[in-house]
Amino acid sequence: MTPALAAALAERDAAGLYRRRRVVDGPGPHMRVDGRELVAFCSNDYLGLASHPEIAAACAAAAQRHGAGAGAAHLVCGHHALHEELEHALAAFTGRARALVFSTGYMANLGIGTALAGRGALVVEDRLNHASLIDASRAGGARVVRYAHGDAQAAAAKLAAEEARDRFVFTDGVFSMDGDVAPLAELADACRTHSATLVVDDAHGLGVLGATGRGSLEHCALSPADAPVLMGTLGKAFGVFGAFVAGPDEVIETLIQHARTYIYTTALPPALAAAALTALRISDDESWRRERVMELVTRFRGGAAARGIPLLDSPTPIQPLPVGSAPAALERARHLESRGFLVTAIRPPTVPEGTARLRVTLSAAHQDAEVDALLDALAEDVG
Repeated sequence: MTPALAAALAERDAAGLYRRRRVVDGPGPHMRVDGRELVAFCSNDYLGLASHPEIAAACAAAAQRHGAGAGAAHLVCGHHALHEELEHALAAFTGRARALVFSTGYMANLGIGTALAGRGALVVEDRLNHASLIDASRAGGARVVRYAHGDAQAAAAKLAAEEARDRFVFTDGVFSMDGDVAPLAELADACRTHSATLVVDDAHGLGVLGATGRGSLEHCALSPADAPVLMGTLGKAFGVFGAFVAGPDEVIETLIQHARTYIYTTALPPALAAAALTALRISDDESWRRERVMELVTRFRGGAAARGIPLLDSPTPIQPLPVGSAPAALERARHLESRGFLVTAIRPPTVPEGTARLRVTLSAAHQDAEVDALLDALAEDVG
């Protein structure tokens, strides 16, 4: 077995697909990487909250009082008063009846798939959904049909052509590698027409999009009734860790009873729940953070156009620069690092073959001069 694994790893490396971890130190976006100071343009800390002193202080204070860990699963004796408070806050934030906290977005999506979309169900999903949503659609044994990226008419046609006891449409709200927003209004119409439930993974929309940061649903002027099941994460715009599912009471109760990724894992540390509560409050109180990151999106896209830098069409802080081959993307990333910037090369299988890219992500913590310097570095090897 070992020689075969070694050969497969060598083959992966030769194809430019090998993944290597970088050890970083210091708060973003200014990080020390392998002993060198770099400005990171690849994190999901869109609002710049990951190093916010009030959030760190809330986490530290809760850890001093309640300890470092929950000690058990939620249904044993790990469901802390801070978890309960956070769930109420998340339900209010999203305008839902209830919310349920999970340890990660991956676990939350798998919980949705196994508890809600079991055998006999139909899941119609976007071809470019996040890996966790793709795995979720398969996990419960439902029949899965995929539609062309962002094509709501194709999704409606799939729903019309298939018979099933329970029917779902799974989609990202904001697609993590392309930065575009799903056609949620059209998908909601298709679900109403064909008696399906719209499930939205809004990991990259919540906190950023919408007039009040309520995410891609607010951005598309939709109500909770249009997308009854909403998954969100706490480790991106909110700068902490964890995830949740928000929805009607019967959805949340079903997850509590049947979602294996909720039942059979230790609860999120209470200190992180305290940090998340503080982050939610700050995201509302400091709306300038949303305004700032969107100003930088406009600045970056305008600067790219002026310099002839091709970008995918994205209105969000995720700004992908298509490169093509994996080796070319790695070379571009190395060039940027030599200029003082950390930007990750995104390669297959994360994105389809031939669509490797640099995924630039913007944060409210970035400075105008840093964005301009990055654009200048990108322009040095355009084409």
